[in-house]
This record gives sequence, structure tokens and C-alpha cells, in this order.
Amino acid sequence: MEPQIKQQEEEEEEEGEERSNPQNLLWVFTLSTTLKLLLIPSYHSTDFEVHRHWLALTSSLPLHQWYTDTTSQWTLDYPPLFAYFERLLALLAPLFDPRIAHLRHGLHYAAHAAVLFQRLSVIASDLCLLYGCHVLGKNVGPWRRADFMWALLLLSPALLLVDHVHFQYNGFLIGWLLVSLSAVEEGRDLVGGFVFAVLLCFKHLFAVAAPVYFVYFLRHYCWRKGGGGGGVIGGFGRLLKMGFVVGVVFGVAFGPFFYHGQLIWDVRLCCCCCCSSPSEADFTISQAYFICVLSIRLELVPRASLMRAVQIKAVLSRMFPFGRGLCHAYWAPNFWVFYIILDKVLAVLLTKLGFSIPASSASFTGGLVGESSSFAVLPKITPLVTFLLVLFAMSPCLIKIWREPRPRLITRWVAYAYTCGFLFGWHVHEKASLHFVIPLAIVATESLADARHYFLLSIVSCYSLFPLLFEAKEYPIKVLLLLLYSLLMWSGFTQLRKFQTSTSSVKKGDKERSRKGTGGTKEEGGGTLIGWVGMSYLLGLLVVEIWGQFLQPYLLGDRFPFLPLMLISVYCAVGIMYSWLWQLRWILKCP
Repeated sequence: MEPQIKQQEEEEEEEGEERSNPQNLLWVFTLSTTLKLLLIPSYHSTDFEVHRHWLALTSSLPLHQWYTDTTSQWTLDYPPLFAYFERLLALLAPLFDPRIAHLRHGLHYAAHAAVLFQRLSVIASDLCLLYGCHVLGKNVGPWRRADFMWALLLLSPALLLVDHVHFQYNGFLIGWLLVSLSAVEEGRDLVGGFVFAVLLCFKHLFAVAAPVYFVYFLRHYCWRKGGGGGGVIGGFGRLLKMGFVVGVVFGVAFGPFFYHGQLIWDVRLCCCCCCSSPSEADFTISQAYFICVLSIRLELVPRASLMRAVQIKAVLSRMFPFGRGLCHAYWAPNFWVFYIILDKVLAVLLTKLGFSIPASSASFTGGLVGESSSFAVLPKITPLVTFLLVLFAMSPCLIKIWREPRPRLITRWVAYAYTCGFLFGWHVHEKASLHFVIPLAIVATESLADARHYFLLSIVSCYSLFPLLFEAKEYPIKVLLLLLYSLLMWSGFTQLRKFQTSTSSVKKGDKERSRKGTGGTKEEGGGTLIGWVGMSYLLGLLVVEIWGQFLQPYLLGDRFPFLPLMLISVYCAVGIMYSWLWQLRWILKCP
């Protein structure tokens, strides 16, 4: 499996095959856009109101109030570039309905014109995803592989359900990621770093892959392996150049908020976001007020500098609200699912054995799992613990990058980093699986092992998103999209392996493989795409779904309402943990 990377690089240099055909990309994009238009009348989540409110907020208030306004509970918590993006949309909203961009009269406004405008804004923003697919297609081997990769990316049911039913802008953001990955693969490190910095200023949660980019740029761009490029002095020069490029991006994004620094802001809101209890928040408020006043009176800190620091703190407190707890209301299928359940099981067992175990405030249905009293037996998990655990899980990848910074592997490394962040991160949403599933679609066409891995992972990750669409009228949509995508993958991977095998046989003149004919093709890319273990696991998803939709209501009635969601989280977590271990093994064994 692993030596195929170098072999592919050599083969693709020799191949005279036609490369990616933009016309085919447009056909796939047209098909996906048609599906998105058909989904316009479907259910939308509270994220619809979140983005509508951000649009109204940025158009109605001065910039320095964007991150301190509390008109709605849906406060702005994305970085400044996304706020500017919402401001741009606000210029177009009145063409559909002026009330969309009204800060107070527009609250919870979901008229037909508002829904149409918001849906179309997501569809239009997917042009960024289209461009990302286009530039990536130039780096993919024969045109058949590029065409199939485009289909995997643009027709992803997870992306369709999250963006065009549930309502978000993930396609727009992932498009920036694809452009960055393409630039790095082509050896244009400065461009790749610039685009990734832009992405971080749109959505900071993509920063999970920042260690991968940092180590890669240090080793591949600044201090190149083999000592080329001007030695230590030249390396420092390139480091400063990269730092300047990234700094300019962050300066443009955050600079206006620093410039418009103010002291009159909602201290209570900012402090409460960073504290785990009201008493701690009250103490922090008093402390902050005392320090601000004392610093200004004694002229220890210039008034303007302190004001700017306070404004930046207001922005950061919105972006990193650690007080929300370890897990989301619907547990993302990650490592912490097992940790929580183990704590519950130990608490029950120890109580039966006569130990006095304090009752945990968190429950299976209680929503957030907070920092302070989440666990009855196991140690409390803090944001610092999750941060260190993510870095530790990522360390084998970082070591590999330092030893051999190969551009062709950047997509795999970034996908692995996002997998680590999803499994071990703080307050992870189930939708964050898109961050690693979509990049893995890019490499899924490179080998049979990659195809098998992506086939299983994409189905599991998409199924884990089913609870987001809980209304009955959307049930056939999500099931049908997943089934059709599964058929697309099965057919496409089978045909692709046949094409790659026949091409390899002709080019290498391998008489033994030629004599095997279709038998060899079937073994490598035919009907047995996944083994019996993988097939059994996927059939288990069907069992979980039948239980939650039909058997539990009939057998248990209203008892244990948390059970269906818990089963989905636990069962899908097994599949995603397997994906993480598979990627880790691939990285460790890759030469």
C-alpha cells in the first residue's frame, strides 16, 4: 500500500494521459447544484437564524460592536473575515426582503424570501469549492481519476445535508482548504500558507491542522532538507517572509478591531464565557474592572493600548468559549463518548458495591457536559488536557513531516490532523467530521486500500449526521442521498481499479498480470471492495437505525429517550476510531 505513493509519482510523470477535463467538472457541479436547488424548501436548523442574525448584526451596528452585541442569543463567534463575508451578504439581502437585515425586526424571520436568499447564498458560495476542485484536478493523475474525485467531493451527502438542509457554509470554507492543499502540492508554499491563513480568519476551528502546516513549512520552505536554500540565514529570511505573509492576513482581519478598541463593552458576557460558574465570573468581572481602572489611573498602561487589548479579548472570548463544556448536546462520535459512558458504568458499579459516589450533573440527555461536575469517577477533562491530547495524537505525523516533508502527502497529513482534533478535541460538533472526510476523498482514488477506507468512513460519518435532520419529511432525503452515494462509490471504485490495473499492465508489459485478465482486476478493484468485517460493521448501522426508528418506540415506548442517539454516537465512534488507527498505521509505515 505505502510504496504505491512513490510508484504513483513516477508513473504519473511518464503518463501521457489526458489530465482533468474542466467540462466534466462543470457537469458534476451542475448536477450537485440541481440537487441543492431541490433542497431549498427543506427543513433548516437554528443555524439559519444564527447566520441571518449575523448578517443583520454586521449591517446594523458599527464594527466595534459586532463581538459585544447581545441582541440575540446567537452572538457572533466566527473570526472577522467571516463577519466581513456576512456584511457583504447584507448588501444583497434587501433585494429579496429588507427585513432580513433588520437587527430587531428580523429576529427569527423565516419568510419565503429570506429562506430563498439564505439558501442561494450558500449555493453561490460553493463556487469556492468548485475552484478548489478545479485546481486540485490539475494535480491528479489520469482524467478518469480526476472526474471521480470531483464526484466524490461535490456529491458528498454529508456536505449536502449539513450545508443545504441543516444550513451552514462548509463548502465555501472547505474550498479555501482545497486551494491551500493544491498550492502546497505544487510546491507554492507561500501561496499555500497565505490561503490557509485566510481560511483561519474565516473559521478558526480549521486551526487544528496548523501544527502540520507549521512543521511542513519549517522543513520544506524555511530550512529545507539537505541543507539547500542558503543555510541558516536563508532559512530565517524565508521564515520572516512566511511570517510576514501570514501576519498581513491576520492584520487585515483583526486590525480594524484593534484600531477601534474600546473600554465600554460587555465585561460580564466576556468573563462568563471564560468561566465555569457565576461566582467565578463575578470575581473575574471585579478583578478585570479593578485592573483596568488602576492601570489607567496610575498610567501603567496607555489608555488606547488597554482599550485595544480589551476589544481583542472580547473577540477572542467569543471565538473560544471554553465554558460550553467538553461535549455538545448530541455527542459527536469520538473518544469522549467512551470516556463518558465508562464514567457512568463505573459510577453505577461502585454505587452497587457500597461506595458513595456523588451524582453527576450531566446526563445522557442533558445537553452540554460541563467542565466542573461532569464526571462522577473519572478525572475532570479541561481544555488544556484535550489540547495536549490532540498534539500527542498528532505527534507521529509531525515527526514524519520533519523527516520527509513530501508535498504529495500534505492532504493525508492534514486529514489525519483533523481526525485527531475530532476524536480528542474540546466541544466537538459532529459536523466537524467534514474537515477530514472531504480531504480523504481526494486520496481515495490512489489505491484499493484508500478506496476501502474512504468507503467505510464516508458512510459512517454521513450516518452520524442523521440526527441533525430529525423531521419525518427529511428522512427519505437523507437515506436516499446516502444510498445513492454508496452506489456511486461502489461502482466508481470498481471501474477505477479496473482502469488503473489495465493501464498499469500495458505500460509495464507485465505478462503475468495480463494472463490473469479479469481475475486480477476483480481481486484488486472488483466486487470485493470491502471485506466481511467491514460489511458486517456497515450492516450494524442498519440494525442501529431499525432499533431507533421502529423497535424502540414499539418495545420501550417513551422510556430511555436518550438511547437511539447514544447508540448512534457509540457505534459511529467505533468506525471513526478505526479510521484514525488506519491513518496512523499508514503514516507510521509510509517510507
